[in-house]
Amino acid sequence: MTNCMTQTDLANFRAVLGTKQAELSKTRGLESIAIERSADALEEADYKTARELAIAGLNRESTVRRSVAAALLRIRDGSFGTCVHCGSEIGGRRLHAVPWAPLCIVCQEAADLGEEDILESLAPTFSDAA
Repeated sequence: MTNCMTQTDLANFRAVLGTKQAELSKTRGLESIAIERSADALEEADYKTARELAIAGLNRESTVRRSVAAALLRIRDGSFGTCVHCGSEIGGRRLHAVPWAPLCIVCQEAADLGEEDILESLAPTFSDAA
């Protein structure tokens, strides 16, 4: 996609990704998770569920934060819009929906099914962006 993408397109994606990055930096971290205790077993279960949901949300935000940072790196190095696994162009509709997407739809579907080689191709991307 880099070959088909104009400088204006890249600037627009950079702006969208920058906005998302700023939005994610405003989210509260672990301090937002309250550790409440109760003698009542039902209330304690509710507290535990709330903590687990908060932790899952933080994990999602952390993953998106790394993905956004990696996408900004791909814009800088000229590989934005190209699948990090197979090198194919990532479709424009996919990039507009998820601008930080590192994989084309075919590789994303395979990764969702747990294909190890695709999942391994993502690991360096995330560590570089962190």
